[in-house]
Amino acid sequence: MLRPGNAGSNTAADHIQAARLAQAQLPAAVRRRVLIRADSGGGTHEFLAWLARPGRRLAHSVGFTITDDIADAILAIPKTAWTPAYDAGGLVRDGAWVAELTGMLNLSAWPKGMRVIVRKERPHPGAQLRLTDIDGHRFTCFATSTRGGQLADLELRHRRRARCEDRIRCAKDTGLRNLPLHGYGQNEVWCELVAMACELLAWTQMLALDGPARRWEPKRLRLRLLGVAGRLVRGSRRLRLRLAARWPWATQITAAISRLHALEPG
Repeated sequence: MLRPGNAGSNTAADHIQAARLAQAQLPAAVRRRVLIRADSGGGTHEFLAWLARPGRRLAHSVGFTITDDIADAILAIPKTAWTPAYDAGGLVRDGAWVAELTGMLNLSAWPKGMRVIVRKERPHPGAQLRLTDIDGHRFTCFATSTRGGQLADLELRHRRRARCEDRIRCAKDTGLRNLPLHGYGQNEVWCELVAMACELLAWTQMLALDGPARRWEPKRLRLRLLGVAGRLVRGSRRLRLRLAARWPWATQITAAISRLHALEPG
């Protein structure tokens, strides 16, 4: 979805439109059982009010900007209220903690039932402190509509939205880094083609590959799988793909083709 060059990161109308487009791609049976995750750009009154509208049943977990009131509330949190945070593997992360700020803030202007959770961690060695860092620690907040669950689990669930940054990087390597055409409509078509290419790569990795190959990015996929020389041979009413025996990834692609054949109906 191309936007004007002066579009802001907190434009709620664009967030609502993107959420509607994404929701429309889902099967109707699960369209209302969705968790919408966004960074702090989505932490606006209009967007959260749209998500929390009665009958919509869309859960959310969005970044929340640290204001002066929130900073004061963070400093007032007792040490006993902080619980250890988890790393990407779900294990306790050393030097990181989470706590809840909901009861310490005035959230009357926000959707009813919204919770605010804060994460505190020690910056890694060599990291430069920010203006929002308090007492030598780095703080990040997010708002969620989920009522149950441990704070560390909710914070880990929100932080895993960073996988979309990996998809953006892969999309740039697939043609989204530049808009190569002159017309606005032409570049919209180009973006659609890039999106289809990204989806084909993602489904191929999910269905046909395993192990580390599922996490390969487009450059490595092109080098090891897509760019290999091969020859299609017909014989005995069968179509065969012949690859060089010395190619190191021949076994990998043969197994991938076998998995795709196993998914065919009948």
